[in-house]
Amino acid sequence: MTALALYDDRPPHAPHGTIIDRDAIAVALAPAGVRLEQWDACAILPSDADDAAILSAYGADVARLKAAGGYQSCDVVRLTPHHPQRVEMRAKFLAEHVHDDDEVRFFVEGSGLFYIRANGAVMALECTAGDLIVLPAGTHHWFDTGAEPHFTAIRLFTTPDGWVARFTGDEIAKAIPLYDGAL
Repeated sequence: MTALALYDDRPPHAPHGTIIDRDAIAVALAPAGVRLEQWDACAILPSDADDAAILSAYGADVARLKAAGGYQSCDVVRLTPHHPQRVEMRAKFLAEHVHDDDEVRFFVEGSGLFYIRANGAVMALECTAGDLIVLPAGTHHWFDTGAEPHFTAIRLFTTPDGWVARFTGDEIAKAIPLYDGAL
């Protein structure tokens, strides 16, 4: 279930509750320019499905997103509790960063937690299968896969370079609870 937990972006980073109503979550995200939509994620993906098979299963959705947003490239990120690089990948995404490109993710399996810092708050958004999230370029954020990750997301980019982050150096990501305790 998609959920949004709210925190102050200043110490002591007090929590301000959790929202589980999808429409209310969209309203809370809108001032930051973040878009959240519910899409159909019903393809059954075998555990050994490669990126090509995943992109093929959602080909019509990917084509629609590319056409609507001018996205030129896409890839798949898939993490499981047994992925050999799960610890390194989690650490990479846990530092606050921005992109010069929109951050577009269509979750087709499992879940992960986006932290979005905007307008004096940190919004911890749990994305689950079927969620499409679009963070505008320049949005301060980080992402937690959880200690036992299980998610598959299709990522779209306006450039062929793919995922390129500029890390802010701010320590705020260490002050907000991780996925396993944020909601």
